[in-house]
Amino acid sequence: MRFFFFIVFTGFIFTADSRAQSDLKSDSLQAVISDKSQHDTTRIQARAMFGELQSIYRVGYWDSIANSCEELVKNQEDRQVVQALLKVQASAINNVGVVYSVSGNKDRTIAYFRKGVEINKKIGNQVGVAELLANIGHIYNDHGDIVQAFDYFNQALAVNEKIQNKKGIAVCLGKIGGIYLAQEEVGNALSNQQKALIISREINDEEQECTALSNIAMIYAEKGDPDCKGDQQTCQLHALKQALEFYHQSLAIAEKLNKLRIMATIYSNIGSIYNSHGDPFCEDDREECLKKGRSVALIYCLKGIEIREQLKDDKGLTYSYINYGYFNFNVGNYHEAEKWGRQGLEMAKKIGLPQSIKHATFLLHNVFLQKGDYGKALEMYKIHIQMRDSLINEETQKAAAKQEARYEYEKQKALDDAEYEKQLAIEQEAKQKQQILTFATAGGLGLVGIFLLFVFNRLKVTRKQKVAIEEAHSELEEKNQEILDSINYAKRIQSAILPPDKLVKEYLQDSFILYKPKDIVAGDFYWMETVNRVEQRVMGDGTLNSKSQNTNLNTHDSNLILFAAADCTGHGVPGAMVSVVCNNGLNRAVREHGLTDPGKILDKTREIVVQEFEKSEEDVKDGMDIALCSLKTQTTNNKQQTTLEYAGANNPLWIIRPAANYHPEGSRGDFMDDTKIKELESCLALSTDNYQLYEIKPDKQPIGKHHNPKPYTTHTVELRSGDTIYIFSDGYADQFGGENGKKMKTANFKKLVLSIQKEDMPTQRKLIDEAFENWKGSLDQLDDVCVIGVRL
Repeated sequence: MRFFFFIVFTGFIFTADSRAQSDLKSDSLQAVISDKSQHDTTRIQARAMFGELQSIYRVGYWDSIANSCEELVKNQEDRQVVQALLKVQASAINNVGVVYSVSGNKDRTIAYFRKGVEINKKIGNQVGVAELLANIGHIYNDHGDIVQAFDYFNQALAVNEKIQNKKGIAVCLGKIGGIYLAQEEVGNALSNQQKALIISREINDEEQECTALSNIAMIYAEKGDPDCKGDQQTCQLHALKQALEFYHQSLAIAEKLNKLRIMATIYSNIGSIYNSHGDPFCEDDREECLKKGRSVALIYCLKGIEIREQLKDDKGLTYSYINYGYFNFNVGNYHEAEKWGRQGLEMAKKIGLPQSIKHATFLLHNVFLQKGDYGKALEMYKIHIQMRDSLINEETQKAAAKQEARYEYEKQKALDDAEYEKQLAIEQEAKQKQQILTFATAGGLGLVGIFLLFVFNRLKVTRKQKVAIEEAHSELEEKNQEILDSINYAKRIQSAILPPDKLVKEYLQDSFILYKPKDIVAGDFYWMETVNRVEQRVMGDGTLNSKSQNTNLNTHDSNLILFAAADCTGHGVPGAMVSVVCNNGLNRAVREHGLTDPGKILDKTREIVVQEFEKSEEDVKDGMDIALCSLKTQTTNNKQQTTLEYAGANNPLWIIRPAANYHPEGSRGDFMDDTKIKELESCLALSTDNYQLYEIKPDKQPIGKHHNPKPYTTHTVELRSGDTIYIFSDGYADQFGGENGKKMKTANFKKLVLSIQKEDMPTQRKLIDEAFENWKGSLDQLDDVCVIGVRL
């Protein structure tokens, strides 16, 4: 199990004026503070300098300074003194926010930072404004509000670019890079961090250089080297070595500057690499390299925890506790893994860190699985999924893009406004020199009159346009309703050609059908026909074929059942039209031509469909993919035997057989001969301790026009009680979704149906449907879905 990494951000910023005085000795400042003959402003400034020099992290200390400044400003008329007091007040308010942030109090932190922004705007301190905007973005980012974080970081970047504050630009680029990384935009993330590194080195800012180096290292460790062209293993090893190189460069600077918080973060991240991947520089075998790596990981992990406990950094300890839990899990110490995972989860919930809650619950999920406590494992996994879905989703990505576009627009607008103001000043100066104020006034009045006439005319035109638009809108709504009514009526027609649920349950008693059209009508459909012992055909709606010679037979004695899952070209209205043609082809092949062999039915259906489409003057290549089965039950030597025949056009058949049926008691000849057993065994696709899944491949040609048509193959399998068969269209496995928005794929679908074999068929339908909806998430359904399951 892998550790998780987190971005290093430059710590919260005390005001620049106070930092510049940090070399004053504590005793000198205390002397000024206690000297009542000193001016109140001087004493308050000394208190602020002393608090920052001593790194005092108490709300009461900084709040009292801010309140004192506010009271003194009320009775102060000297503008310079007011400015000095407001600077100290802004610094103190900022530091109160810093203290609240360490304890995880989001609302109070943001409230104080916003108040600091307003004070800095009042005194024209743009550097302070930018720093506090960035700090607000940092808080929102920590609590999972990506949209707000992205907005505030871009506001801070715009202010810094306006005043050409390179240090602030580097800080904002690093933080924006962190958001891009969280949204899986690795290229933008790495680009922003590299820009931040270049700027920090230009201005010789070692602290920001340390941060950028660590963040670049984290990207290489977690996402790999985007420029590597070798095989996956070589590229991963190269990326890990680069990550460790950047981390150690960053750590050297952090130790030099005595930046304990950054050191703790780097220790944790280095430990993550060694624990997850072993020692990248090790040349021994894999197991030995993992063992060496985890020994090193333990050292770094405990160093990080030690520093964070020393600093009482609850947020940092949350990360460290969870990482240490992962370390214990990897070495098989599940008791300790649970202990540290619970501590991390409790702290993450208390502070409100969704990213940490996600990682902690995933750790505990795996711990409980190993302990066999499946109830708690499921509980943790549900919380993990909730956190994951809330952090990364399509709407967040769109909102981030909109925020970026808004920032670019506002930046350009500011440039345009400045240029406009410059031109306006030049024009005004020219008018004053010409001294033709009277003429300009008269001309201006004339222009106003013309403008009023123009406005009046445009109002008349606008009113006419409004009426026309309203009429067009009403007409459009009426047409849209007519179209919807027509499609809904088409749905009723399409539903009429599907076998009724009552008929399906009558002949396939232990079965389910999952049918999920993408739109109102669908290109997918399911089909069913039955034939009795004397080959009397029964229609899909349950009525007897009029061609039958014996109409008095009881259709409940049917021993041949034909059923299929079909996927026609397209979906929606076009797909539904094709489905009617293809459904008719199947009906005619069975009812008119008396066919019961699946391969021959598909041959005849293809012939009928092609003939129908050839009537058109256009070249119609539509058709369908299908899996067609027949179940025939007969009694031999007082034993009931069920034979499955299958033919497929691009759609396969799955058979899942329980362990009890692998080698049944008695002579195998009672069920099937050895040749057929070997044929089925050759189709084995996946197995567990209790079940085997056999996949019988279809013919790779559709029902429709094909460049090289061949007769469809009929496969015969002797089934056993307890066997389960599945046929389906491709809409289920092709659905996009999951954590990374990828296709589900057939392999995952196979694992799903194997995992639910202990359930009855109605429950299987429910679980398959829920799995589909969970995988799809907020994405649109890609295609129609049809899944049929039958158990003997």
